[in-house]
Amino acid sequence: MHETAPSPHPLKPAEILRAGSKAAWPICLGYFPIGLALGVLAQQAGLPWWAVALMSVMVFAGSAQFICVAMLAVGTSAAAIIMTTFVVNLRHILMSSALAVHLRGVNRKFLALYAYGVTDESFAVNLTRFRTAGWDRWRALAVNQLANFVWILATICGALAGQFVPQGAFGIDYALTGMFICLLVFQIHGRIYILTGMISAVLAVAWFLLIPGDSYIVGASTSAATVGYLLKRRDRWRR
Repeated sequence: MHETAPSPHPLKPAEILRAGSKAAWPICLGYFPIGLALGVLAQQAGLPWWAVALMSVMVFAGSAQFICVAMLAVGTSAAAIIMTTFVVNLRHILMSSALAVHLRGVNRKFLALYAYGVTDESFAVNLTRFRTAGWDRWRALAVNQLANFVWILATICGALAGQFVPQGAFGIDYALTGMFICLLVFQIHGRIYILTGMISAVLAVAWFLLIPGDSYIVGASTSAATVGYLLKRRDRWRR
């Protein structure tokens, strides 16, 4: 795999950081309270601050970390935690597939660093900007890493402050759910998107009720995305 040709007027590091910060600040603003909530919950589940920091550095996946903390709190085995978080994070395959179109020809070292920072939020921001003129991989990388830094800092602060926060206070258990609802709303740009979201919701509930385990997350999202793609393709044919 070869490096893509440089642009005629490559941006300086300061300009890349400035552009990345401008795009990443809404993510960082949302990450800080959610990271604090995770840190508090992790501390109340018995994890020391350094373990929370290590988890954020190595995993960097809010939903998986919340699930891990909840399962640790009830004494779930390590094998069950690893398998559950693995299944939950399979959605990154879908996100990476969408981003790969905009990262053709990029060397593998860069891709490895970029892939480490892909989350639901950075994916949504970068994909939207990749679809418009002028966005490149370096500014996208800046978005990922800035969000990563804020997340790690927030979870550590939450873990350190967790001993002073009563359990269930401030509705912190709802933080991640609220964030995903907000992300969903901002991704709805037409009737096909609304229909895809509704299909995903129905499938997720039915899958959850009929099939044991956590496969409903990946199963429903994959199935709904496929249906949404077919609907959008049919809509283009009609035009």
